Amino acid sequence: SLAQGECGPLEVLLSAAGGSCCTLSSRWETCWFKVELHVPPAWAGREVHFIWESDGEAMVWRDAQPVQGLTKEGEKTSYILTSSLKETEPHSLTLYVELACNGLFGAGKGSLIAPPDPDKRFTLSKAELAIFNRDVYELLVDLEILLDMAQLLGEENQRSFQALYTANQMVNVCDVTDPATFPAARRLAAGIFSQKNGESQHTIHAMGHCHIDSAWLWPYEETIRKCARSWVTVVRLMERNPELTFVCSQVSRLPPGTGEWGSGIPAQQFEWVRCWYPGLYTQIQDYVVKGRFIPVGGTWVEMDGNLPSGESMVRQFLQGQRFFQQQFGRICSEFWLPDTFGYSAQLPQLMRGCGIRRFLTQKLCWNLVNTFPHHTFFWEGIDGSRVLAHFPPGDSYGMHGRVEEMLKTMKNNKDKGHVNHSAVLFGFGDGGGGPTQKMLDRMKRMSDTDGLPRVQLSTPDRLFSALEKESSQLCTWVGELFLELHNGTYTTQAQIKKENRACERILHDVEVLSTLALARGGKFQYPAAELQQLWRLLLLNQFHDVLPGSCIQLVVEDALRYYTEIRQAGAQLQEEAVQSLCGELLLPNSEGTGSTLVLNTLPWDRTEVISRTGPTGAEVLALVTVPSMGYAIAREPLLPPQPVSVTKQEDGSITMENGVLAVCLDTMGRLTSLRLAHSDRESVPDGCPANQFVLFDDIPLYWDAWDVMDYHLETRKPVTTLLKPLEISQGGGLRGSASFSLQIGERSTLTQEIILDATCPYLRFLTQVEWKEAHKFLKVEFPVQVRSTNATYEIQFGHLQRPTHWNTSWDWARFEVWTHKWMDLSEHGFGVALLNDSKYGASVHGNILSLSL
Repeated sequence: SLAQGECGPLEVLLSAAGGSCCTLSSRWETCWFKVELHVPPAWAGREVHFIWESDGEAMVWRDAQPVQGLTKEGEKTSYILTSSLKETEPHSLTLYVELACNGLFGAGKGSLIAPPDPDKRFTLSKAELAIFNRDVYELLVDLEILLDMAQLLGEENQRSFQALYTANQMVNVCDVTDPATFPAARRLAAGIFSQKNGESQHTIHAMGHCHIDSAWLWPYEETIRKCARSWVTVVRLMERNPELTFVCSQVSRLPPGTGEWGSGIPAQQFEWVRCWYPGLYTQIQDYVVKGRFIPVGGTWVEMDGNLPSGESMVRQFLQGQRFFQQQFGRICSEFWLPDTFGYSAQLPQLMRGCGIRRFLTQKLCWNLVNTFPHHTFFWEGIDGSRVLAHFPPGDSYGMHGRVEEMLKTMKNNKDKGHVNHSAVLFGFGDGGGGPTQKMLDRMKRMSDTDGLPRVQLSTPDRLFSALEKESSQLCTWVGELFLELHNGTYTTQAQIKKENRACERILHDVEVLSTLALARGGKFQYPAAELQQLWRLLLLNQFHDVLPGSCIQLVVEDALRYYTEIRQAGAQLQEEAVQSLCGELLLPNSEGTGSTLVLNTLPWDRTEVISRTGPTGAEVLALVTVPSMGYAIAREPLLPPQPVSVTKQEDGSITMENGVLAVCLDTMGRLTSLRLAHSDRESVPDGCPANQFVLFDDIPLYWDAWDVMDYHLETRKPVTTLLKPLEISQGGGLRGSASFSLQIGERSTLTQEIILDATCPYLRFLTQVEWKEAHKFLKVEFPVQVRSTNATYEIQFGHLQRPTHWNTSWDWARFEVWTHKWMDLSEHGFGVALLNDSKYGASVHGNILSLSL
């Protein structure tokens, strides 16, 4: 975008050891260049730029401070040394450039979402000084806007012809060899731009934006540098453009004293910059006070909108809002989540409970089947809580300030007549980058130009305040905002999903036991600081490309390591709480030999079979009853009202009964009968066994880790290759079980133990899969003899009903949905529920409950 004049010499010295100064290696390394500049005295009075073009992202340092991010993909290839070189300014200076071996979107091979290429090389192709001809640049921007108006307003609009003829006159007037002709050409353009709109014209609230994924095609560590490169560029733009406003939507915090990466809780966004770039953070704080660098969002990270538990979502808001209050003296009134793969129907209630009444996203414009009918509306949650929601009608959070985008924002608005204001978020995003000077200069020419929407640099508060004034006729959307795309993220990277659920459960148990220990008195100190660190680590991993599994392998490895830290530290905290709460009961002789302390951290009484270590060291079973939020001592095992009976039939099938349930399994481990012991009603249809494993082809159109397409259902293949037939594992009494093994596809195996415990009202399926398939999707199906047009799914702090039919395109688009710990299909007086401990992908179509494994 530089209109270059003369170029001067530039000496580039490589200060890093070894290698050429032009080609660098990969694997997320950075390389430092020492750049010695000598500006010719003849350039006095001229605007001088330092130009740097490289495949990798770069950052310029001056006087030991970052001063400019440089990213060719983000249209930032120059650092302004001076706007008018003065004799008193130094003509020789030294800069340092930190060049990262990754581009704006990582280091993939061949396509955007390809895994990192270990052999990828990054090239420095240009490093030079140049005089920047500001007059030529301004003329080019004028012509761009006029020609876009001529092309896009249409032949029926007289303004398109006015713009075209004005551009033609400018070309006639302008002599490129004579700069004295430039002002006359610019005056012609100004004549068009100065013609004002009428009062009824649509108003666009433009805000600088820079969506930075905390981890995606790059590891967490690289995001630290992305934040600095992007935000220092914004600060430079604010110095030159006093009208610029910029919104930033993610916060997280390093614990005090954290040193190198990995030694403590990892950080994000504001606190990454605060800890690693304190000088830049001070400048940002100053612009926050001035109301120009605007923190939004209200959560710790831009988390996934479906999979985190209710408590996790509350903690996202708690930690985010607390940070905003502590750092900036206020909480957020807008929930800003532009890039998440759907939004739970529980979110409006959580938002209102955390002081938030406004919501912004744009992701539903990605719907593959149905077009969402609104851009501005009220969103109502499962308890009736409502928030004002706005989707930028331009269907993007990374616009470039072009005429085409402004016209689309106005024309595409689905709530015309109800509201006359909408948002435009401009700036390079996902991999960072942010706004550019050219984007601002384009929009300055559209601030109030007849024929175009009125464009004003604004803030989220001004936008939503204007929408609230016009909200009396807005429609209301009730329930979830389901994204009709990326359904595969409910299942991708199964280990991450399992660890997330396990860590949520561990932190719950630690807090319950620590609270009880504190309430009991004594010297116990509630581990508030330790728990906060563990929660923040878990919340970080709930970022919307980590928990869904749509990230590179390096990020998965980081996430699994953090989960291990949470589990290990959580186990230690849990042990300390138990020792304080029940220490005397754990003494060797306090309750006699062979006794076991059993704790219940759930709010209802439980009678269950547990496994414990007996006097001889062997594992033995015991039936125990433990009160709500309490404990019990297991001594001699309780006798169940009716022991579990396990019987192998002549045909190889196995029956189990415990007085509550009666079960029959065929030789392949499929459930052929399931009924209440004292009822004749059969749950499993004849000829349609449950616990049927099925394999599907999984070849989506593009987003491999994200998507499963509806056509995968046409490739259903029941898993029927038996490696080990069903055999009795435990013969009854307190527990009966049977196990079997299957071959899945060409290389994978599945082993399952089906367990029925004494007094237990459910059947357990303990499943181990050695998964070695590519582009395959494994599910398990449970047909049941229940008829209902709706199935019920657990969500955060509640449940949601979804249709079991595909009557409409909205129903059909939900062929794969998400749930938490259970889904249920019931009719009056009878139903069957399928529970899980680590899965999220599911569906109920007709009478078949299907869980994605």
